[in-house]
Amino acid sequence: MGYNKERYRTLKNIAYYILFGVWYVASLLPMWFLHMVSFIISVILFYVVRYRRQVVHDNIKSSFPRLSPRKRWMIERRFYTHFCDLLFESVKFFSISKWNMKRRMKFKGVELLEESFRKGRSCGVFLGHYGNWEWISSMPLWIDPKLCLCTQLYHQLENYVTDQLILYTRRRFGGVNIEVNQSVKDIIRLRNAGKPVLVGFIADQAPYWDNIYYWNNFLHHETPWFTGAERIMQKLDMDVYYLDVRRRRRGYYVAEYKRITTEPQRQEQFWLTEQYAKMLEHTIKRAPSYWLWSHRRWKRTKEEWLQKTHGGIKPKN
Repeated sequence: MGYNKERYRTLKNIAYYILFGVWYVASLLPMWFLHMVSFIISVILFYVVRYRRQVVHDNIKSSFPRLSPRKRWMIERRFYTHFCDLLFESVKFFSISKWNMKRRMKFKGVELLEESFRKGRSCGVFLGHYGNWEWISSMPLWIDPKLCLCTQLYHQLENYVTDQLILYTRRRFGGVNIEVNQSVKDIIRLRNAGKPVLVGFIADQAPYWDNIYYWNNFLHHETPWFTGAERIMQKLDMDVYYLDVRRRRRGYYVAEYKRITTEPQRQEQFWLTEQYAKMLEHTIKRAPSYWLWSHRRWKRTKEEWLQKTHGGIKPKN
């Protein structure tokens, strides 16, 4: 049994190094070439493979019911172009230089974070699957490492090779990855090491039934939200920010930190999550094509939740 485990581990490592080499060589190609290939792939995904076309169509149609079919179709088509760009830009992340990264992924409002760090305050940042969220892990290039430690939460993937490749890119520029199930313990440990921490929370996925505590109206849908980020930020008394991302042009983004509160423990339950939802909705409505429309954000309904958790009886607030 031990021999088989060792052999399996060896095979996984070999697969990792082979795929790493392939991705690294691909990342050396110029961005214009990667974007050209990306466009061709997007056409194939959209017209031929029709990858998740119905999911994307239904999501956009129900989120923007007042738009004409033509305008919704344009959002769909641009989404597929951006989705493929995101994949190829993530490949580029394997070898992109610091100078080029700072040119393509700019951050604004960093002085607000520095103000918090100089007061000894750690910061939690809400963000969504919008723009190029992988490139946001280049944030350490924009702040003095003496002021804070930049971290991000992540879910460990079942596929070992893919998991290790993503972890490699996210720590390339000095960021620290925190597995979500160990988040509170690891944040406290890092903070106790002597520096404030900056923690990014991507909280716009669809939570499991047993993790649903809060619903609101988001893009014309009754929407459940993860509230774990709010609970962590309140428990650890972190200054709370939202990262507002814009796509300036193809392959270029700017992300602006907007302060939500410096007193999270004084806010009512779910207030932080509500502010995040409002700000993310504004970001999406400004340029809809750059959100991740291919995920089934509204696969759980409030009616089903009530049946599963309260026997169909609406709980008291």
